Amino acid sequence: MRIFVTGAGGQLGTDLVRLLDGHEAITPDRGEVDITDGRSVVGALQQTRPDLVINCAGFTDVDGAQTDVDRAFRTNATAVRILAEGAGEVGAHFTTISTDHVFDGTKSGPYTESDSPSPVSVYGQSKAEGERHAGSDATIVRTSWLCGETRRNMVKTILNLLKKDDPLRFVDDQIGHPTFTADLAPIVLELSLQRRSGIFHATNQGAVSWFQFARAVAVAAGEDPTRVTPCSTADLRPVRPAPRPANGVLDNAALRAAGFERTRDFREPLAELVDRLT
Repeated sequence: MRIFVTGAGGQLGTDLVRLLDGHEAITPDRGEVDITDGRSVVGALQQTRPDLVINCAGFTDVDGAQTDVDRAFRTNATAVRILAEGAGEVGAHFTTISTDHVFDGTKSGPYTESDSPSPVSVYGQSKAEGERHAGSDATIVRTSWLCGETRRNMVKTILNLLKKDDPLRFVDDQIGHPTFTADLAPIVLELSLQRRSGIFHATNQGAVSWFQFARAVAVAAGEDPTRVTPCSTADLRPVRPAPRPANGVLDNAALRAAGFERTRDFREPLAELVDRLT
């Protein structure tokens, strides 16, 4: 298979490309292909004629999106439309990555794939629009709290904070599923290879608050978890510009229905990642 991957240098893209032995990987960087420019994308796809287009690129700065609205929508929505249309023109299957932030977080239980998006932040709104632009034939993979070996993420942030003597305070009123790219990448690839259309929630198991997650990172790093104390979102100073869903728990119902094995509890890949990072 000839597989065109955008965002190949990011957290998920890095682990996805590692799985492509036996396939022909096409991994242009931003200097080679501007995914927000139709001519650039169409030219690259017409030249390479891939079988699959997997979009791992995105503007993921949740707070930054509140003020850089144009960039958020160009990267998370317009680019998805351009890539989906370009993939269709060359007969390639299209896959894109979305987020739990397409929901407002007010549901009392886990969100399923059939729940209607109701984003409360610019980031969530841009990703929800990207889902609409992807089209009914695309694979849309929603995930949450993503962590990998490359780029910035909360595991690295917490490990750095644990090196200092300062107190660590994390909110205990936002819950979700920490998800690790080493476990997510094989799911994204297999869904793409099977050309599965529709929305799939794909996360590791184990719903926790950010406070509980920070304590789990401390345990994995051999540090004292009681150094991490809870606080409420309302008590955060400075106040975060973008609202977050209080409940970002995603039920992986469509994956189960498609015959995929249940993903691991997040603590297993967390321990593996902390070991690599430290």
